[in-house]
Amino acid sequence: MPPAATSAQRVAKRRAALRAQGLRPVQIWVPDTRAPGFAEECARQAAIVDAANRADGDLMRFMDAAAADLDNHLEALEAGHGE
Repeated sequence: MPPAATSAQRVAKRRAALRAQGLRPVQIWVPDTRAPGFAEECARQAAIVDAANRADGDLMRFMDAAAADLDNHLEALEAGHGE
């Protein structure tokens, strides 16, 4: 009986299979949600965005119009009248 593959060998085999499918690995760094102060920083940034949104009525009207346009487009697609 052949020796069991190590975890490194299994990982290498899996990565080779994924590459053969035309995929490639990428590394993405994201904020550590467990870090001290993370929630407070999120709240601080959200407050800034909220204040900016409230101060810009044109932005809210634009977003409402865009949402309505998307809604109309999706309804047309569902009715079979899509582009």
